[in-house]
Formats: sequence, C-alpha cells, structure tokens
Amino acid sequence: MSVIRSVVLGCGSYLPARVVTNSDLASVLDTSDEWIRTRTGIERRHIAADGELTSDLAIAAARRALAASAREASDIDLVILATSTPDQTFPATAVTVQAELGMTSGAAFDIQAVCSGFVFALTTADNFLRAGNHKRALVIGSETYSRILDWSDRSTCVLFGDGAGAVVLEAQLHPGNREDPGIHVACVRSDGRYRDRLYVDGGPSSTQSTGFLRMEGREVYRHAVVKTAEVMEEALRLAGIDIDAVDWVVPHQANQRILDATAKKLGLPLERIIMTVDRHANTSSASIPLALDVAVGDGRIKRGQLLMLEAMGGGFTWGSALLRW
Repeated sequence: MSVIRSVVLGCGSYLPARVVTNSDLASVLDTSDEWIRTRTGIERRHIAADGELTSDLAIAAARRALAASAREASDIDLVILATSTPDQTFPATAVTVQAELGMTSGAAFDIQAVCSGFVFALTTADNFLRAGNHKRALVIGSETYSRILDWSDRSTCVLFGDGAGAVVLEAQLHPGNREDPGIHVACVRSDGRYRDRLYVDGGPSSTQSTGFLRMEGREVYRHAVVKTAEVMEEALRLAGIDIDAVDWVVPHQANQRILDATAKKLGLPLERIIMTVDRHANTSSASIPLALDVAVGDGRIKRGQLLMLEAMGGGFTWGSALLRW
C-alpha cells in the first residue's frame, strides 16, 4: 500500500563569522582550553555579531537549504522554526523568515522544545505533510544562545554557541517499505518534573526580563544518556530494525562525554556518529541540522542511507527520528 513520506530534498546551514576559542574565554574567565576540552570536547564556538538576530541566521540557512533542494521560497507552504532565543516575545520568528524569503501564503510558526526543538519541529512538519494539508515544509533550527548566557559563569557559558540549520521536506508518495526515502519513525517525549534542572531564570510573565541560562550539569548528563538511548531504542523497535541497520547517527551536539556514553550504552561505534561539538559547541535546536549539513557537504551522508536523529533538552524534552536520506 502506498504511503506519503516526508522526504528531505536538501539542507543548509549558517554560522556567524565571529569565532571564539577556548583560549579566548580563558583570557577573561577562570578556565583553560584543557579544562573545557577534557570535560566537553569543545574547542571553539561561533558567536552572533551585534545586531545579528536569530531570524538572520535562520534566513541564511533557509536560503542555502532551498538552493540545495532546487526549490524556490514560493514552493514552500509551511515554515516551522525551532528556537528558544526568538527575536521577540511575539510575533513568531518564523513569520520574519517567511516575509524575508518573499513568501505571502502558507503558514509559519515557532516551536519551543529547547535542544530537542529540531526533532520536535521535524516531527510536526512530518505530521502536517502526511495529513495532506501541506506539500513542502521548511524546517529550521536557529539560536543565538550568546544572548542568554551569563558570561561570568564558566560552568555554562563555555558550552554554547550560535548557529542555524535547515532542511526542506516534500510530501511524496512511496510504496511503503523500508527502502522508501523520507521520515519513517519519529518519537518525541517530555517530562516537566525536571524543568528546573535546565532553564532560563527569566521571562515575560515571571520577571519581565530575558534572564540567563541555568543548569544542573550532572543531572542533565545523567538523564541525557538514559533518555536518548531509550528513545532511540523505541524508534528502532517501531521500525522493526536494530542499530546495525542505521548508517549514521546525527545527534544533538551537547557534550562529547554524553555522545560517548550514549554510544557505549547502545553498542554503537563512534565512527558512525556525526560529531561537530568540537567546532560548534552546543547550538541547541540548530545543532542537528548543522551537523547534518556538515556530513552531507563532506560526502559522508549519501542518498539511500538510513539516519537516526536524536536530542534531549530542557523541560526535559527528548526525541528521535529515523529517516532515509
């Protein structure tokens, strides 16, 4: 029986020009390059310029994704932007992207699931496309976390960077077998009991301010390893395959230790994990599409290969998606 699949036509990304190394941070903080690298795997990160907004990063990534997909903005009828650092409280940053791309029809909205945001946005777009309401979607993860960091807190500010990534999805009819291109399984979960483990201590309703990111690092690490492994195993079970059938895992790039521990828990060789945390740091909802674009660009990810995307973020939220490129 034929089924509608949400097929990825292409991807694109954007990183701000300014690069901040660990040594740069060590010159203003009580830290060192060795301390950061050994605990996180991070060597550098990109930081948005003054006046460079989350929407600017998203627009640049979206244009590159459209070019890679051989599609025009007028071909898109749905824009979903994952971000926890919007330009404004409202309207949604996605409508700014929509307007700047010259789109005057369709729908555009933001989705907020912190570091899991891209997986949540991808899952949402997939449901819209499979329902037949829309034909093509632009799914973006874009963040300017440098704007919500306490730059005097070395336990958090060294971990994050700015960036954006995007994919173009198209609803296509396929036979309904394992070799179909597109999204096959997507799982998203949350548990609000842990919302105070990773959060921003401000907001319009509570403090009438933006606030700063706060985190209980050990708790986040412990839950990240367990929850991401569980949701990946759930996706594999729903697809009726094992981890050996997956060509590449494209994870949220939070911390090298989390990636290593998750791989060990699943019995997954590190060589099959796309890692960019060393050069991008944690870009929250942008990290998966950024890593995806790097691996497509350097030729590791090829058409027909099976990918597993996975992430965990504040909330706690977590999710995974299996898709054939």
